[in-house]
Amino acid sequence: MTELFAPYDLAGTTLANRIVMAPMTRSRNPDLIANALTAQYYAQRASAGLIVTEGTPVTPAGQGYIGVPGIWSAQQTAGWQLVTDAVHAKGGRIFAQIWHVGRMSHSSLQPDGGAPVSASAVPVAESPYSFAFITLPDGTPGRAPPTPPRAMQTDEVAQLVQTFADAGANAVAAGFDGVEIHAANGYLFEQFLNPNVNQRQDQYGGSRDNRLRFTLEVVDALVARIGADKVGIRLAPNGFVFDMQPYPDNRETYLQLARELDARGIAYLHLSDNGTGDGQPHAIDQALLADFRAAFRPSIILAGKMTKARAQALLDAGLIDLAAFGQPFISNPDLVARLRDDLPLAEPDRNTYYGGDTHGYTDYPTADGSPA
Repeated sequence: MTELFAPYDLAGTTLANRIVMAPMTRSRNPDLIANALTAQYYAQRASAGLIVTEGTPVTPAGQGYIGVPGIWSAQQTAGWQLVTDAVHAKGGRIFAQIWHVGRMSHSSLQPDGGAPVSASAVPVAESPYSFAFITLPDGTPGRAPPTPPRAMQTDEVAQLVQTFADAGANAVAAGFDGVEIHAANGYLFEQFLNPNVNQRQDQYGGSRDNRLRFTLEVVDALVARIGADKVGIRLAPNGFVFDMQPYPDNRETYLQLARELDARGIAYLHLSDNGTGDGQPHAIDQALLADFRAAFRPSIILAGKMTKARAQALLDAGLIDLAAFGQPFISNPDLVARLRDDLPLAEPDRNTYYGGDTHGYTDYPTADGSPA
């Protein structure tokens, strides 16, 4: 039996257990710089074997939410150093999730007030579930439909590859144990992978190889800059959120990508399972997990409505190596201990997920009622 609470070697980084805190946007940094409160939040949860931070944009144009700390400037790098120092002081390990939302942005978030960028100028269909998080005209934070995007020029794609490499270097300078490329959940990388959005005629569009090219160029640039052992990636092969419509070769697109990533020897593949559009809890079944396991030999993380029982069963089956928990970590800073000892889990307050202050952020107590 593979023990969920036993140490694990992640590409040379020793984790205290096989439980991962999944990335979750919290929008608590109005100046876009991680600070002492950010550090406190993550340090409270440092008993996780691995923390993956909230997505941190690699460029101002990559933002889709107000109050999200970036990682493109020296000041932001210094802010994240507070976080990594605090987590490491508690014995934790932490990767930065590096992010670009692509078309899931709004003109008010763009540096020049212009259109967001994407693989192609394909707008997001109107839906209450597809939004950017902005400062509304009345000055309050709230949701707004994404602004229709423009297609990136070919030279802009190449420049963005280097921007991601720079972000990886900044992350290492800030003390992170590595970075996770956010290539899931309808953001920029998926916009290149999905032919319903990617209608390009250059080397980044058309064939499956071309649609994979941007993602692999970013991986290669990061490997060259910081080392394969410090690079992970998050994918959502059956996610289809934010108007990412299904397409015939979806499964093979992701399995081909997994094989390419395996050849590069990166640290891990993080699969995001948000359930299905018709309400089923899991869009990634054991058969698909087995296909990923065959395609990708390094570590596999799975996130999505995770439970202790499911995590243990998938570990025992050899289908995953690490189990990621998202929302339970918001309201249970001591989640690892609660899972280990089969203690009740506190329910998070959804009204405090985005924005605000310490309330719903650092004020959740441990199981015995003491401050975290």
